[in-house]
Amino acid sequence: MNPAQKALWYIESHLAEPLTLDDVASIAGVSRFHLVRAFAAATGLSVMRYVRARRLSKAAQALAAGAPDILSLALEADYSSHEAFTRAFRDHFGVTPEVVRAATCLDRLKLQEPIVMDSTLLDTLKPPRFETSKPLLIAGIGERCTHENAGAGIPNQWERFHQKVDGIPARIGKVAYGVCCNGDDAGNFDYIAGVEVADFSDLPREFARVRIPEAKYAVFTHAEHISTIRRTVNTIWNHWLPISGMKAADAPFFERYDEKFDPATGNGGLEIWIPVRE
Repeated sequence: MNPAQKALWYIESHLAEPLTLDDVASIAGVSRFHLVRAFAAATGLSVMRYVRARRLSKAAQALAAGAPDILSLALEADYSSHEAFTRAFRDHFGVTPEVVRAATCLDRLKLQEPIVMDSTLLDTLKPPRFETSKPLLIAGIGERCTHENAGAGIPNQWERFHQKVDGIPARIGKVAYGVCCNGDDAGNFDYIAGVEVADFSDLPREFARVRIPEAKYAVFTHAEHISTIRRTVNTIWNHWLPISGMKAADAPFFERYDEKFDPATGNGGLEIWIPVRE
């Protein structure tokens, strides 16, 4: 069972108990850093957002069935008060618990059903090569993302990048980079579609920047169309890394697009660089 599968099993079987990211990572047998990325690669969701959505969905089902005591539901969903629960419920569903209980139906609510892991892993993954990257300065179009919205947001970033790349000064070479960095436990991260630059001194303020330190990387080739990159990333985090004898390092990981990649068609392949340590 891969880390994401272990995490899903543990969450679903302990949903009524206090859960922390450390708890889930411990059961999954990996670090918090590894689990955040492995779970998102497999499900498109962050661990704790999934926990919250499942708890609120179960509460909504109970309310529609006529549960009389909202405070009891709040406590079961790990909220300390009626007010905190109501605020979270309204933020998630757009209506209050009282409205759902009065309506006795869930037709307009987008419930989070339990995720059943499917066989989206690749049948085969070409072994990586290992490289120690030089320090890199990357400048480009940056956005704060979640794993839930990245599928739509990142392609839009690349479109804006190609419109503005000629305005990035001190560019080095023709390679483009998609850098994931500054991730947090909630599943938020910065994604920068950019290029290597010699320095940041003349970089206009509209461009994001990130320093990638020297680090050891496992480098994987994704030869298929760009639209299938999630399967490769999922296989790396949930299959290759757990059995590799290596651990994920807490450093930016990135996609590397050389001149063979065609941004107009999405063909040509790319490399995925994952920071690792013994």
